[in-house]
Order: sequence, then structure tokens, then C-alpha cells
Amino acid sequence: MQELNLPTFNHKLKKIEGNIYIFDIIRKKYILLTPEEWVRQHFLHYLINHQQYPKSLIKLESGLRYNKLSKRTDIQVYDREGNIFMVIECKAPFIQLTENTFEQAALYNQVLKAPYLTVTNGIIHYYCRTNWDTFKFSFLNELPVFDQIS
Repeated sequence: MQELNLPTFNHKLKKIEGNIYIFDIIRKKYILLTPEEWVRQHFLHYLINHQQYPKSLIKLESGLRYNKLSKRTDIQVYDREGNIFMVIECKAPFIQLTENTFEQAALYNQVLKAPYLTVTNGIIHYYCRTNWDTFKFSFLNELPVFDQIS
């Protein structure tokens, strides 16, 4: 798999019937290794091991309804009170992050109303905070550690 602009981690891979799977520490099972899953797993370990986000407050591939359509978010992070505060959209490394990519994630977040939104392809990462009173985005230079988010 492609090298990413995220810290490496000690991943567990196994081959089943010719396909490679990666162990997911949140779902506690092996998941088919796709380029998007490679990014999701790296970002997940970055959140937990480098930004101190508690595993117990992270949910993966969660469904939502948008305009009567079933959609899913890649990663949702909750605060200690159980409120969603970050939606993370992961794309494969070869997917260019365009304005359309960001708008898709922002539309999903209109349903969830998380104050933070992240879009990543493992190479480039966009972090922003949403003010739901003014519907304005403020882009951040980096993702804050968990306990610094207010």
C-alpha cells in the first residue's frame, strides 16, 4: 500500500482467500484492505496514539439519512458527554480532494451538526471548525489534541 502523510503504526495484516485484511482496533475484527481502508486505519491510529482521542468515543462507518438517501460517514468522534463533535471523511490516496469532496462531507455534516469536520486522503488533510449559528467554516492548520477541543 501507498505511504501516507500520517504516522506509521504496527498494523496486523492477514490473507484470506487471496485478499488482504487489516485488523481494526475499534471494530475488533479484520476488514478488507482497500486504499480507503488503509487511510481510515492510519487516521484512526493517528487520532488515538498521537492526538489522545479515546477509542471508546470513536465510531466507524456510521449510517445517516440525507435527502431520503442512506449515507455513511467514515469516522465519527464524540465528546465525553456523548455529543458528536467531529466527522471525518476518508478518501483513497489517489482521490484528489476537491471542493466537491469537501462539500459532500459538509452536506453530511449538516445532518449531524458536528462542530469539527476533517477530510483526508492520507496525503492531504483538511481540518475545519463549523459555526452552526453563522454557517461559516474556519480552517485549522492542524487537528487539536482531544483535551484541547472546546
